[in-house]
Amino acid sequence: MEKIKNLWNSSVDELLNKVSWPTWDQLRESAVIVLISSIIFAVFLMLLDYGIGFGLDFLYGVTK
Repeated sequence: MEKIKNLWNSSVDELLNKVSWPTWDQLRESAVIVLISSIIFAVFLMLLDYGIGFGLDFLYGVTK
């Protein structure tokens, strides 16, 4: 039981005193970058999917 208590205490100490947490401004900037990158990537994949679908429809002569 003592080992678990020591592990818990060292984990809490590391999280509170040794980890450098980002500020709210840094966190917000990173979140915006991730959101914009995700949207761009999703649009790219959507266009790629439509392009491949159009190409395959043209190749096989399938009409809708």
